[in-house]
Amino acid sequence: MQSIHVDTFDDWRDAARRLLASGVSPTDVQWIGGAERSLFASDAPTVSPDASTAATVPNVPKAFLELARYVASHRASGRWSLLYRTLWRLTHGERHLLQVTTDDDVHQLMQMRKGVSRDIHKMKAFVRFRKLETGGAEEQFVAWHRPDHRIVRLAAPFFARRFSGMHWSILTPDESVTWDQTSLHYGPGVPASEAPDEDALEDLWKAYYASIFNPARVKVAAMKREMPVRHWPTLPEATLIDDLLRQAPARADAMIQTNEGFAETAAHFMPERGDLVSLRHAAATCRACSLHQCATQTVFGEGSPSARIVLVGEQPGDREDIEAHPFVGPAGKLLDEALKQAGIDRRDVYITNVVKHFKFMETETPRGKRRLHQKPDSREIYACRPWLEAELAAIGPQVVVCLGATAAQALFGRDFGITKDRGKVMRTDWCDITIATWHPAAILRMQDAVRQAQMRTQLVDDLASVS
Repeated sequence: MQSIHVDTFDDWRDAARRLLASGVSPTDVQWIGGAERSLFASDAPTVSPDASTAATVPNVPKAFLELARYVASHRASGRWSLLYRTLWRLTHGERHLLQVTTDDDVHQLMQMRKGVSRDIHKMKAFVRFRKLETGGAEEQFVAWHRPDHRIVRLAAPFFARRFSGMHWSILTPDESVTWDQTSLHYGPGVPASEAPDEDALEDLWKAYYASIFNPARVKVAAMKREMPVRHWPTLPEATLIDDLLRQAPARADAMIQTNEGFAETAAHFMPERGDLVSLRHAAATCRACSLHQCATQTVFGEGSPSARIVLVGEQPGDREDIEAHPFVGPAGKLLDEALKQAGIDRRDVYITNVVKHFKFMETETPRGKRRLHQKPDSREIYACRPWLEAELAAIGPQVVVCLGATAAQALFGRDFGITKDRGKVMRTDWCDITIATWHPAAILRMQDAVRQAQMRTQLVDDLASVS
């Protein structure tokens, strides 16, 4: 039995490569994490295969390496042995293991990745910078945050992009990171006592929070779940919560009387639990816009709750409205063909739409009335968007594929152009890999046969690029 000390993903990867090259079984390795020692310290056993042995180490799926980086940030003590056991299986006859979502090891890895992804999302939401009074010409900002997992290196690039023009530092108990407007620098963790005191910026945060606080949507249990009490000491706006909650009934009455539209989005119908089952059940009662009045039923998203890839379309069509399943009509068949050609199993992805009800206009035909798709307007998209955001938060995907301009503009903004921006990898608050491609229905509507064939090829290529 070999004991291997690791503390980071890079440590584990280097050790795993040597162990794998030497043919060391997972049952013959004891992984010890959390120690402040390098794998290469004198008291840390190592495996040193010769060059010919190392050359026999096979490649592993890219998806596993991406998954491993997230799982390595989890605090679970068994993460290193779980990763090596999965790596061993992938390289010893189970090449497609990650597609078996019912496998115990795969399920555990996906749950750990989801926990880390959710923690990253909360860090993005709860970090609050304070300005340091240094007396220097350059303004300095600092924030202190206590994440559940060791996610600083996964989350830091987001803050570098979002606050690229600031000189800032984020301190956590495990690790710190500093952005000098050029590059990121990592250092040791620090206690909360080293965070700066309250300053004028907090008044701005409080004013903003009070202005967006909606008393008609207050669900205290849900609020505490999404904004855990342990983060409140570092959130300036948290000091307002008690007063705002006490004022909520009176403010809600005032909103009703003045018709401010407190029920104008799906957020009013959100359940306290954020899992997909609860969301699906709640969405069936949504009355945030008028589309529910004519549609047969709500058509919610479907697929793996731990999907790596989420496909987002515009709205359900005629067949989807009748059968209550997304992408089951002609466009769905074309999408199935494209997924198969791209090497993606539809059972492993999650498929949904920005708008959950079918919007149509009726036309007279020799055989009666026919329901024709009608594009949802901005009001309907805005009203339904919270369902999509809740689905993405529940799944925590690595990749989001927007099918068509409506889905892309819902995530990227109204300036997004599907013709000029199709296939480009972009970042959103939901994941680092988000692309837009043709909606299958748009391909079917194309009259030019040559252009239609070209669009089909581009759809497959775009899907394959993120498979």
